[in-house]
Amino acid sequence: MNFDFSEDQKFLRDEARKFLTAECTTQHVREVLNDDDTSHHEGVWKKVVEMGWLGTAIPEEHGGLGLGMLELCVIAEEMGRALAPVPFASTAYFFTEALKLAGSQAQQAAVFPGVVSGDVVGCYAASEGPGDPQVSKLTTTFDGDTLNGKKIPVTDGDVATHAVVLAKEGSGASLVLVDLTGDGVTRETVDTLEPTRSHAKITFNGAKAERLGEAGHGADLAAQLMDRVAVLIAFEQLGGASRCLDMATDYAKERYAFGRPIGGNQAIKHKLAEMYVKNEVARSNAYYGAWALSTDATELPEAAAAARLAASEAYWFASKENIQTHGGMGFTWEVDCHLFYRRAKLLAVQAGAPKVWKEKLVKALELKNAA
Repeated sequence: MNFDFSEDQKFLRDEARKFLTAECTTQHVREVLNDDDTSHHEGVWKKVVEMGWLGTAIPEEHGGLGLGMLELCVIAEEMGRALAPVPFASTAYFFTEALKLAGSQAQQAAVFPGVVSGDVVGCYAASEGPGDPQVSKLTTTFDGDTLNGKKIPVTDGDVATHAVVLAKEGSGASLVLVDLTGDGVTRETVDTLEPTRSHAKITFNGAKAERLGEAGHGADLAAQLMDRVAVLIAFEQLGGASRCLDMATDYAKERYAFGRPIGGNQAIKHKLAEMYVKNEVARSNAYYGAWALSTDATELPEAAAAARLAASEAYWFASKENIQTHGGMGFTWEVDCHLFYRRAKLLAVQAGAPKVWKEKLVKALELKNAA
Protein backbone atom coordinates (compact mmCIF):
# COMPACT_ATOMS: atom_id res chain seq x y z
CA MET A 1 0.00 0.00 0.00
CA ASN A 2 1.42 3.38 -1.04
CA PHE A 3 0.78 6.18 1.47
CA ASP A 4 2.89 8.76 -0.38
CA PHE A 5 1.41 11.86 -2.02
CA SER A 6 0.87 12.02 -5.77
CA GLU A 7 3.07 14.06 -8.08
CA ASP A 8 0.39 16.77 -8.30
CA GLN A 9 0.20 16.97 -4.52
CA LYS A 10 3.99 17.18 -4.25
CA PHE A 11 3.94 19.97 -6.83
CA LEU A 12 1.36 21.79 -4.72
CA ARG A 13 3.61 21.38 -1.68
CA ASP A 14 6.64 22.76 -3.53
CA GLU A 15 4.70 25.75 -4.82
CA ALA A 16 3.22 26.44 -1.39
CA ARG A 17 6.70 26.35 0.14
CA LYS A 18 8.06 28.76 -2.46
CA PHE A 19 5.17 31.14 -1.87
CA LEU A 20 5.42 31.07 1.93
CA THR A 21 9.21 31.33 1.90
CA ALA A 22 8.85 34.60 -0.01
CA GLU A 23 5.65 35.99 1.50
CA CYS A 24 5.64 34.70 5.10
CA THR A 25 9.03 35.01 6.73
CA THR A 26 9.85 35.04 10.44
CA GLN A 27 9.98 38.82 10.11
CA HIS A 28 6.26 38.77 9.34
CA VAL A 29 5.76 36.57 12.41
CA ARG A 30 7.73 39.01 14.56
CA GLU A 31 5.66 41.95 13.32
CA VAL A 32 2.63 40.32 14.95
CA LEU A 33 4.57 39.21 18.03
CA ASN A 34 5.95 42.69 18.69
CA ASP A 35 2.65 44.54 18.25
CA ASP A 36 0.22 44.09 21.14
CA ASP A 37 -2.62 45.51 19.05
CA THR A 38 -2.17 43.06 16.15
CA SER A 39 -3.72 39.60 16.25
CA HIS A 40 -2.61 38.38 12.82
CA HIS A 41 -0.70 39.58 9.75
CA GLU A 42 -3.27 41.14 7.45
CA GLY A 43 -0.89 41.29 4.48
CA VAL A 44 -0.04 37.59 4.65
CA TRP A 45 -3.70 36.72 5.22
CA LYS A 46 -4.82 38.57 2.08
CA LYS A 47 -2.22 36.76 0.00
CA VAL A 48 -3.25 33.37 1.41
CA VAL A 49 -6.86 34.18 0.51
CA GLU A 50 -5.77 35.16 -3.01
CA MET A 51 -4.04 31.79 -3.37
CA GLY A 52 -7.42 30.13 -2.85
CA TRP A 53 -6.17 27.82 -0.12
CA LEU A 54 -9.17 28.43 2.12
CA GLY A 55 -11.28 26.69 -0.50
CA THR A 56 -8.96 23.70 -0.92
CA ALA A 57 -11.43 21.16 0.48
CA ILE A 58 -14.61 23.15 -0.22
CA PRO A 59 -16.73 21.84 -3.15
CA GLU A 60 -16.62 23.76 -6.40
CA GLU A 61 -20.38 24.34 -6.20
CA HIS A 62 -19.70 26.64 -3.24
CA GLY A 63 -16.79 28.45 -4.88
CA GLY A 64 -14.02 26.21 -3.56
CA LEU A 65 -11.25 24.39 -5.39
CA GLY A 66 -12.92 21.05 -4.82
CA LEU A 67 -9.63 19.24 -4.25
CA GLY A 68 -9.57 17.16 -1.10
CA MET A 69 -8.20 16.49 2.36
CA LEU A 70 -4.82 15.29 1.11
CA GLU A 71 -4.21 18.63 -0.58
CA LEU A 72 -5.24 20.42 2.60
CA CYS A 73 -2.79 18.26 4.57
CA VAL A 74 -0.02 19.30 2.18
CA ILE A 75 -0.82 22.99 2.66
CA ALA A 76 -1.13 22.54 6.44
CA GLU A 77 2.43 21.21 6.61
CA GLU A 78 3.77 24.23 4.75
CA MET A 79 1.79 26.64 6.91
CA GLY A 80 3.41 25.00 9.90
CA ARG A 81 6.91 25.36 8.45
CA ALA A 82 6.27 29.07 7.92
CA LEU A 83 4.65 29.67 11.34
CA ALA A 84 1.98 31.55 9.40
CA PRO A 85 0.49 34.19 11.76
CA VAL A 86 -2.99 34.01 10.23
CA PRO A 87 -6.34 32.43 11.20
CA PHE A 88 -5.99 29.69 8.58
CA ALA A 89 -6.30 26.69 10.89
CA SER A 90 -9.35 28.07 12.70
CA THR A 91 -11.10 28.77 9.40
CA ALA A 92 -9.96 25.93 7.12
CA TYR A 93 -9.69 23.13 9.69
CA PHE A 94 -12.12 23.71 12.56
CA PHE A 95 -14.82 25.93 11.07
CA THR A 96 -14.97 24.57 7.52
CA GLU A 97 -14.80 20.92 8.57
CA ALA A 98 -17.55 21.49 11.15
CA LEU A 99 -19.85 22.85 8.43
CA LYS A 100 -18.93 20.05 6.05
CA LEU A 101 -19.63 17.51 8.76
CA ALA A 102 -22.86 18.87 10.22
CA GLY A 103 -24.11 21.78 8.12
CA SER A 104 -27.05 21.52 5.75
CA GLN A 105 -26.71 22.29 2.06
CA ALA A 106 -28.40 25.64 2.68
CA GLN A 107 -26.03 26.51 5.51
CA GLN A 108 -22.98 25.53 3.46
CA ALA A 109 -24.21 27.51 0.46
CA ALA A 110 -24.70 30.56 2.66
CA VAL A 111 -21.30 30.47 4.36
CA PHE A 112 -18.71 28.71 2.18
CA PRO A 113 -18.48 31.37 -0.56
CA GLY A 114 -17.57 33.88 2.14
CA VAL A 115 -14.89 31.54 3.50
CA VAL A 116 -13.33 31.21 0.07
CA SER A 117 -13.34 34.98 -0.51
CA GLY A 118 -11.94 35.70 2.96
CA ASP A 119 -15.02 37.64 4.03
CA VAL A 120 -15.84 34.92 6.57
CA VAL A 121 -13.19 34.11 9.17
CA GLY A 122 -14.23 31.15 11.27
CA CYS A 123 -13.39 29.70 14.67
CA TYR A 124 -14.49 26.82 16.89
CA ALA A 125 -15.61 27.50 20.46
CA ALA A 126 -15.87 24.49 22.75
CA SER A 127 -13.62 25.16 25.74
CA GLU A 128 -14.93 26.86 28.87
CA GLY A 129 -11.68 26.73 30.76
CA PRO A 130 -9.11 24.05 31.69
CA GLY A 131 -9.91 20.47 30.81
CA ASP A 132 -11.54 18.58 27.97
CA PRO A 133 -15.02 20.00 27.14
CA GLN A 134 -17.65 17.54 28.34
CA VAL A 135 -21.42 17.74 27.95
CA SER A 136 -21.99 17.34 31.69
CA LYS A 137 -19.81 20.38 32.40
CA LEU A 138 -21.03 22.74 29.67
CA THR A 139 -22.53 26.00 30.93
CA THR A 140 -23.12 27.60 27.53
CA THR A 141 -26.72 26.88 26.50
CA PHE A 142 -28.73 26.92 23.28
CA ASP A 143 -32.54 27.06 23.37
CA GLY A 144 -33.09 26.43 19.68
CA ASP A 145 -32.80 30.08 18.75
CA THR A 146 -30.41 31.95 21.03
CA LEU A 147 -27.07 31.27 22.67
CA ASN A 148 -25.99 32.18 26.21
CA GLY A 149 -22.73 31.59 28.03
CA LYS A 150 -18.97 32.06 27.81
CA LYS A 151 -16.21 30.33 25.87
CA ILE A 152 -12.51 30.66 26.73
CA PRO A 153 -10.02 30.38 25.18
CA VAL A 154 -11.21 30.53 21.56
CA THR A 155 -8.42 30.43 19.00
CA ASP A 156 -8.72 33.43 16.65
CA GLY A 157 -11.97 34.34 18.38
CA ASP A 158 -11.03 38.01 18.40
CA VAL A 159 -10.76 38.22 14.59
CA ALA A 160 -13.38 35.68 13.51
CA THR A 161 -16.67 36.76 11.97
CA HIS A 162 -18.44 33.44 12.61
CA ALA A 163 -18.11 30.60 15.10
CA VAL A 164 -19.22 27.03 15.51
CA VAL A 165 -20.07 26.60 19.18
CA LEU A 166 -20.54 23.47 21.29
CA ALA A 167 -23.44 24.25 23.61
CA LYS A 168 -25.76 22.40 25.94
CA GLU A 169 -29.27 21.85 24.56
CA GLY A 170 -31.72 20.01 26.73
CA SER A 171 -30.06 16.95 28.24
CA GLY A 172 -27.45 16.79 25.49
CA ALA A 173 -25.30 19.13 23.42
CA SER A 174 -25.47 20.58 19.94
CA LEU A 175 -23.17 22.34 17.51
CA VAL A 176 -24.52 25.77 16.59
CA LEU A 177 -23.48 28.40 14.07
CA VAL A 178 -23.38 32.02 15.23
CA ASP A 179 -22.50 35.32 13.56
CA LEU A 180 -20.01 37.00 15.91
CA THR A 181 -20.68 40.42 14.39
CA GLY A 182 -24.31 40.34 15.50
CA ASP A 183 -26.00 41.49 18.70
CA GLY A 184 -25.45 39.67 21.95
CA VAL A 185 -21.77 38.90 21.38
CA THR A 186 -18.86 40.49 23.25
CA ARG A 187 -15.20 39.55 22.87
CA GLU A 188 -12.05 40.10 24.87
CA THR A 189 -8.53 39.20 23.75
CA VAL A 190 -6.73 36.72 25.99
CA ASP A 191 -2.95 36.74 26.48
CA THR A 192 -1.17 33.44 25.80
CA LEU A 193 2.33 32.06 25.37
CA GLU A 194 1.92 32.40 21.59
CA PRO A 195 0.61 35.86 20.60
CA THR A 196 0.97 35.15 16.86
CA ARG A 197 -2.03 32.80 17.14
CA SER A 198 -4.55 34.99 18.95
CA HIS A 199 -7.14 33.84 21.49
CA ALA A 200 -10.24 35.40 23.01
CA LYS A 201 -12.98 35.06 25.59
CA ILE A 202 -16.37 35.22 23.89
CA THR A 203 -19.53 35.98 25.85
CA PHE A 204 -22.94 35.20 24.37
CA ASN A 205 -25.97 36.99 25.75
CA GLY A 206 -29.04 36.05 23.76
CA ALA A 207 -27.04 35.84 20.52
CA LYS A 208 -28.97 34.55 17.52
CA ALA A 209 -27.72 31.14 16.41
CA GLU A 210 -28.75 28.17 14.30
CA ARG A 211 -28.17 24.49 14.93
CA LEU A 212 -25.79 22.40 12.83
CA GLY A 213 -27.02 18.84 12.52
CA GLU A 214 -29.56 17.25 14.82
CA ALA A 215 -30.29 18.39 18.36
CA GLY A 216 -28.37 16.53 21.03
CA HIS A 217 -25.80 15.09 18.61
CA GLY A 218 -23.19 17.74 19.40
CA ALA A 219 -20.89 15.50 21.42
CA ASP A 220 -20.63 12.88 18.66
CA LEU A 221 -20.18 15.54 15.98
CA ALA A 222 -17.50 17.29 18.06
CA ALA A 223 -15.61 14.01 18.46
CA GLN A 224 -15.71 13.39 14.71
CA LEU A 225 -14.60 16.97 14.08
CA MET A 226 -11.63 16.60 16.44
CA ASP A 227 -10.48 13.45 14.64
CA ARG A 228 -10.44 15.36 11.35
CA VAL A 229 -8.76 18.41 12.82
CA ALA A 230 -6.16 16.31 14.66
CA VAL A 231 -4.75 15.00 11.39
CA LEU A 232 -4.53 18.47 9.88
CA ILE A 233 -2.84 19.92 12.96
CA ALA A 234 -0.45 16.96 12.98
CA PHE A 235 0.73 18.04 9.53
CA GLU A 236 1.14 21.61 10.75
CA GLN A 237 3.20 20.32 13.67
CA LEU A 238 5.21 18.13 11.31
CA GLY A 239 6.04 21.16 9.20
CA GLY A 240 7.27 23.07 12.23
CA ALA A 241 9.32 20.11 13.50
CA SER A 242 10.95 19.69 10.09
CA ARG A 243 11.87 23.37 10.02
CA CYS A 244 13.43 23.07 13.48
CA LEU A 245 15.57 20.15 12.32
CA ASP A 246 16.68 22.11 9.27
CA MET A 247 17.59 25.12 11.42
CA ALA A 248 19.55 23.01 13.90
CA THR A 249 21.37 21.10 11.16
CA ASP A 250 22.34 24.26 9.27
CA TYR A 251 23.62 25.90 12.45
CA ALA A 252 25.59 22.80 13.45
CA LYS A 253 27.37 22.89 10.09
CA GLU A 254 28.13 26.62 10.21
CA ARG A 255 29.03 27.16 13.87
CA TYR A 256 32.70 26.53 14.59
CA ALA A 257 34.12 25.84 18.03
CA PHE A 258 37.74 24.91 18.72
CA GLY A 259 38.49 24.91 15.01
CA ARG A 260 35.75 22.53 13.87
CA PRO A 261 32.00 22.60 13.17
CA ILE A 262 29.98 21.74 16.28
CA GLY A 263 28.10 19.24 14.12
CA GLY A 264 31.18 17.04 14.37
CA ASN A 265 30.62 16.59 18.10
CA GLN A 266 28.93 13.36 19.06
CA ALA A 267 26.49 15.07 21.44
CA ILE A 268 25.19 17.31 18.64
CA LYS A 269 25.00 14.39 16.23
CA HIS A 270 22.85 12.50 18.73
CA LYS A 271 20.51 15.47 19.14
CA LEU A 272 20.01 15.81 15.40
CA ALA A 273 19.62 12.05 14.92
CA GLU A 274 16.94 11.81 17.61
CA MET A 275 15.11 14.81 16.16
CA TYR A 276 15.15 13.10 12.76
CA VAL A 277 13.83 9.81 14.15
CA LYS A 278 10.96 11.46 16.02
CA ASN A 279 10.07 13.52 12.95
CA GLU A 280 9.97 10.40 10.77
CA VAL A 281 7.78 8.57 13.28
CA ALA A 282 5.46 11.58 13.25
CA ARG A 283 5.46 11.68 9.45
CA SER A 284 4.53 7.99 9.22
CA ASN A 285 1.62 8.47 11.61
CA ALA A 286 0.53 11.69 9.88
CA TYR A 287 0.48 9.93 6.49
CA TYR A 288 -1.60 7.12 7.96
CA GLY A 289 -3.97 9.72 9.38
CA ALA A 290 -4.17 11.48 6.01
CA TRP A 291 -5.11 8.22 4.31
CA ALA A 292 -7.81 7.50 6.90
CA LEU A 293 -9.12 11.07 6.64
CA SER A 294 -9.23 11.15 2.85
CA THR A 295 -10.98 7.78 2.57
CA ASP A 296 -13.33 8.12 5.59
CA ALA A 297 -11.81 4.92 6.90
CA THR A 298 -13.12 3.32 10.08
CA GLU A 299 -9.56 3.54 11.42
CA LEU A 300 -9.72 7.35 11.56
CA PRO A 301 -10.11 7.68 15.37
CA GLU A 302 -7.09 5.45 15.92
CA ALA A 303 -5.04 7.06 13.14
CA ALA A 304 -5.92 10.59 14.25
CA ALA A 305 -4.91 9.93 17.85
CA ALA A 306 -1.63 8.32 16.81
CA ALA A 307 -0.83 11.19 14.44
CA ARG A 308 -1.70 13.78 17.06
CA LEU A 309 0.47 12.20 19.75
CA ALA A 310 3.49 11.53 17.53
CA ALA A 311 3.41 15.01 15.98
CA SER A 312 3.03 16.76 19.34
CA GLU A 313 6.01 14.87 20.73
CA ALA A 314 8.13 15.46 17.64
CA TYR A 315 7.46 19.20 17.46
CA TRP A 316 8.04 19.80 21.16
CA PHE A 317 11.29 17.81 21.09
CA ALA A 318 12.55 19.40 17.88
CA SER A 319 11.80 22.94 19.05
CA LYS A 320 13.53 22.28 22.38
CA GLU A 321 16.60 20.66 20.88
CA ASN A 322 16.84 23.38 18.24
CA ILE A 323 17.31 25.87 21.06
CA GLN A 324 19.89 23.62 22.73
CA THR A 325 21.83 23.16 19.48
CA HIS A 326 22.07 26.94 19.09
CA GLY A 327 23.57 27.13 22.57
CA GLY A 328 23.42 30.34 24.62
CA MET A 329 22.23 32.44 21.70
CA GLY A 330 19.35 30.01 21.13
CA PHE A 331 17.59 31.42 24.19
CA THR A 332 17.74 35.03 23.00
CA TRP A 333 14.86 37.08 21.59
CA GLU A 334 16.79 37.90 18.42
CA VAL A 335 17.17 34.26 17.31
CA ASP A 336 14.07 32.61 15.83
CA CYS A 337 14.20 29.40 17.88
CA HIS A 338 11.69 30.60 20.48
CA LEU A 339 9.10 31.30 17.79
CA PHE A 340 8.88 27.60 17.03
CA TYR A 341 8.96 26.60 20.69
CA ARG A 342 5.96 28.86 21.37
CA ARG A 343 4.00 27.40 18.47
CA ALA A 344 4.90 23.83 19.46
CA LYS A 345 3.56 24.35 22.99
CA LEU A 346 0.36 25.93 21.68
CA LEU A 347 -0.44 23.33 19.03
CA ALA A 348 0.10 20.55 21.57
CA VAL A 349 -3.05 21.66 23.40
CA GLN A 350 -5.07 23.46 20.72
CA ALA A 351 -7.30 20.48 19.88
CA GLY A 352 -6.99 18.67 23.19
CA ALA A 353 -3.94 17.92 25.34
CA PRO A 354 -1.81 14.78 24.80
CA LYS A 355 -3.44 13.15 27.84
CA VAL A 356 -6.84 13.40 26.13
CA TRP A 357 -5.51 11.88 22.93
CA LYS A 358 -3.75 9.07 24.77
CA GLU A 359 -7.09 8.11 26.29
CA LYS A 360 -8.71 8.29 22.84
CA LEU A 361 -6.01 6.07 21.35
CA VAL A 362 -6.42 3.48 24.09
CA LYS A 363 -10.20 3.43 23.59
CA ALA A 364 -9.83 3.13 19.82
CA LEU A 365 -7.43 0.21 20.20
CA GLU A 366 -9.69 -1.49 22.75
CA LEU A 367 -12.65 -1.25 20.37
CA LYS A 368 -10.52 -2.55 17.52
CA ASN A 369 -9.28 -5.53 19.52
CA ALA A 370 -12.77 -6.32 20.80
CA ALA A 371 -14.23 -6.43 17.29
